[in-house]
Amino acid sequence: MTPVTPTSSHWRLLILSLLMIFGGGLSSHVIQSDGGRVEVTDFRLDTVNGQWVTADLFRPATATREHPAPAVLICPGFERSKETMASFSMELARRGFVVITIDPYNQGASSSTMERRSATKEGYGLIAMAEYVHGKTGPDFIDRSRVGAFGYSAGGNAVMQTASQFGARQATALRRATRLDSDKGRTVTEQETALARRENLLTTIFVGGYVLTMKDELFAPIDANVGMDYARSDEGAFRNVAGSADMRTAAESLALVNSARPADDKLKAIEIGRAYGETAQRTYRIVHNTSGIHPLLPYDDRFVAHVLEFFDRTLQAPSPLPPEDQRWKFREAATTISLIGGLLFVIPCAGLLLRLPFFAAVRQPTPPALPAPTPSGRKLTWCLFCFGALVAAVLFMPLAMATFTVFPEASSVKQTWWFPQRINNALLLWALANGAIALTLFWGAYRFHGRHHGVTPSMWGLQLSAKAAARTALLACVVMGLFYALLFACYALFHSDFRCLFVAASTAFPPKMLIVALEYIPLFFVFYFANSLRVNGGSRHEGVPLWRSGLFNAFGNTLGLILVLSLQYLHLGATEQPFWTDGWLYVNLLFGVIPMMFLLPWLHRIFFDLSGQTWLGPLITCPLFVMMMLTSNVCYIPLK
Repeated sequence: MTPVTPTSSHWRLLILSLLMIFGGGLSSHVIQSDGGRVEVTDFRLDTVNGQWVTADLFRPATATREHPAPAVLICPGFERSKETMASFSMELARRGFVVITIDPYNQGASSSTMERRSATKEGYGLIAMAEYVHGKTGPDFIDRSRVGAFGYSAGGNAVMQTASQFGARQATALRRATRLDSDKGRTVTEQETALARRENLLTTIFVGGYVLTMKDELFAPIDANVGMDYARSDEGAFRNVAGSADMRTAAESLALVNSARPADDKLKAIEIGRAYGETAQRTYRIVHNTSGIHPLLPYDDRFVAHVLEFFDRTLQAPSPLPPEDQRWKFREAATTISLIGGLLFVIPCAGLLLRLPFFAAVRQPTPPALPAPTPSGRKLTWCLFCFGALVAAVLFMPLAMATFTVFPEASSVKQTWWFPQRINNALLLWALANGAIALTLFWGAYRFHGRHHGVTPSMWGLQLSAKAAARTALLACVVMGLFYALLFACYALFHSDFRCLFVAASTAFPPKMLIVALEYIPLFFVFYFANSLRVNGGSRHEGVPLWRSGLFNAFGNTLGLILVLSLQYLHLGATEQPFWTDGWLYVNLLFGVIPMMFLLPWLHRIFFDLSGQTWLGPLITCPLFVMMMLTSNVCYIPLK
């Protein structure tokens, strides 16, 4: 019997999803534009070697040619795009700052780079952006004497390296003037000193979540006010000189504060949150040590307040507000509504398309449910559940480390077409291995138990004619196309995409990313298909409520990854050191993966109930979730 789902419910869900998508987008726009008082646009800056940087520009209405405003350039960190820094961008813009937030090279919609040490050598593109702001074609509504920069994680390193390079340029110009004037028998004038200082394009910087390169030689040329905040439980602290995230006596924070102090007045300990030096002399230094972990610190309102307070003090905010006055969480809620709406949309979209005569072949007779599990069947199910979770946990880090052998170019930060996403490659190997293991366990459970207890392959919903298979694949492509059409429409109208913390569907990717997707999707499909088969062919029992089997499969899908994450952070809490050090960035990836994996079995069951077959679910969810992951991660696509 062909499954029958009330079309009216699909229309209602479709309308609800569209209202959530565009309602969330509109709300996000109103909040980030401060009710129309801030103009938000994006642009592309061509740089060197055929490279380019994409950026968001937040321009307050008060920033004009006649009344130029101070500016803050923002650089996200590793695995992050400009949209992830929207909280800082909008809050600074609300206070009258012009804000330019870039996509770092190899991330978002920016190009790849020829430079393997991009953060150090190019500031991830920040150097080029600062030169543009100060150049003849730069915005005339920016006060070029008051330009600062803020970066988080690797973006913080990029900001420091940029300030250090500009400071070195200033020092070179000053030495040149000193040499010329000494030849003439006079000292350098204030005007010549001021001209040399113009080589320094940043007057103030704030570094979040990064201290690894904070050394005397880096700070020596910097002529700027400097602030920092480092998570008190940062997972990367094992790399610090003392192996600790306590910044009171850390060599890194001392190098920062002492960089502006005379040789005979160096500190051996600092007071967290205390201001040292003077802003007018560019000797202002302040260190914060907010409690928290690395990936969550940017979403901590205390950290955001420290950033706002710093730039207010060092650049004089044109429209000052208390640092606690923050609205970015409302924008986060709005984009979350859009994300939920987008994920909901694919359900009625598929359901309504299935009502079209063209896609009638996709709908199959609903297979009978599996017989109610026997006591031995329940024991086997729980054994497989625990074994699968254990295997998923044990394999994750070894397979992450295996990427250095299987994908050497991407792991070495080289441009390549051979699976160019360094971090996602770890998840790819894990998914491929776990998918293959799950299929093996599924077949073994049927071969040695299920077939002796009334289970037949006809219950799995696998049988499709060639025509039905082709139209199932086509229907999945149409659903994906409509999803991304809505995403791009929402971004075009409201400059807002679909996202919630670490989970995002983004428009920020170069067209060549579609070629990359053709590499990843087929291999990931093994895992997604295995999951759909397990959900619909292995746990769809008679008399078992949908919610119970849904929760069982959702936790079965994520328990292994939850174990990995738990071990990492329980060890961190107990010892102040992560369990995995070399691969700690791969563990951080799981914050965005686990929510998607938890949702996956529910979607697979819904699409099965709509179509009566196991294939439609993974054909929709695999490209959807894989594209969401690909567009949120570092990608070393060749420039040519």
